[in-house]
Amino acid sequence: MTIVGALDGLVAMLLLASGLLSLVAALGLLRLKSFFQRMHAPALAITFGSWCAALASIIFFVALESRPALHTLLIVVLIAVTAPVTTTLLARASLFRNRVAVAQKHPPDD
Repeated sequence: MTIVGALDGLVAMLLLASGLLSLVAALGLLRLKSFFQRMHAPALAITFGSWCAALASIIFFVALESRPALHTLLIVVLIAVTAPVTTTLLARASLFRNRVAVAQKHPPDD
């Protein structure tokens, strides 16, 4: 087995891992009951799946072009920063919405 064949195998495994993580996230959306539980699986899968896909891209283009392909890391860093922030904002908005709904059902005694 040559180095190129080994790198192709590694790229294929990373891309399969990324796809499997997306599948797990989709199954989590279907199986979990509440909104807060459903947020957890995709948030993790987006982060780990994007890392796997980006590493596969870096390895492939480094082997293909024989030069660093570090621009892919910028994409991963932006996803890694924005995905948790988006998840947190969605969770806070849903929590606020739930609190308002409960407050409207049970108004405070004056």
